[in-house]
Amino acid sequence: MARQRKRKGDPINGWLNLFKPVDITSTQAVAILKRKYNAQKVGHGGTLDPLADGILPIAFGEATKTVQWAMDAQKEYVFTIRWGVSTESQDAEGEVTATSDARPTREQVEALLKGYIGTIEQVPPKFSAIKVDGQRAYDLAREGEEFELTSREVDVFNADVIGMPDADHTVIHVTSGKGFYVRAMARDLAFDLACEGHISQLRRTRVGQFGAPTAIPLSKIEEAEDMETLMGFLQPIHAMLENVPSVDITREEAGNIRHGRTIVLLPHVVERWKDETSDDPDDRAAIAVCDGHAVALGDVRAGRFEPSRVFTT
Repeated sequence: MARQRKRKGDPINGWLNLFKPVDITSTQAVAILKRKYNAQKVGHGGTLDPLADGILPIAFGEATKTVQWAMDAQKEYVFTIRWGVSTESQDAEGEVTATSDARPTREQVEALLKGYIGTIEQVPPKFSAIKVDGQRAYDLAREGEEFELTSREVDVFNADVIGMPDADHTVIHVTSGKGFYVRAMARDLAFDLACEGHISQLRRTRVGQFGAPTAIPLSKIEEAEDMETLMGFLQPIHAMLENVPSVDITREEAGNIRHGRTIVLLPHVVERWKDETSDDPDDRAAIAVCDGHAVALGDVRAGRFEPSRVFTT
């Protein structure tokens, strides 16, 4: 009988609201934190470009089971477009592909942005992590391969010009849904304005309920000298599930759920869940919580809680 290999590292669980600096990739940030915490399992909740800084949600251990909620969450960005120069990657890292003396006015950018709000069609940048025939688009782009990416629907909830320090630069704030690319917006704005342009600065200021004011800089984590300090930076496993209503359960019920069993909820627990849930009759999601700790994600149906993802902490 084959012996099961023991995973290296410690069973660290929880979310970290990381403020990623520029010049490192999201994968590199994960690797740094995995070593610092000596954690068995670490992932992130949505890639942030190397030249961008800001919020990069980091999931440890059992929190990785809730990463999809970070991927699907609303996100906010503040970015600067530099007019007059386009690059192959739509940011400052890429080779210059075109230049122009044309510069848009603030009023022109503001008027155009109104048409970008709502559910729109957007073609992702070729320098992106999207897979094309099993390969990352950015790898194909760097190799000079010819390929096309298809457009897809993305949601833009808000888009405003918040600054124009000079004729060459415009600062924009955007609130978007999943799958939105800031670099693609800059590319399309430049095209529609008959100008050249690229992203010269980009910051992600929010992912779901993780915002900049409470984010922990990577440098602060690297400076920490003991595990107690490091663990103090973490938030609970269900930190990314703020919008999912909870149901309170007993320790006995928690034990049953951890064995994959459905439990019967008390009537007042079901009523409280109904008060917190949306008006969508198909929205049955809930978090089972015992003594302040998330036990499982699941659905509430006919007065019962049916677990779908159990947290083994």
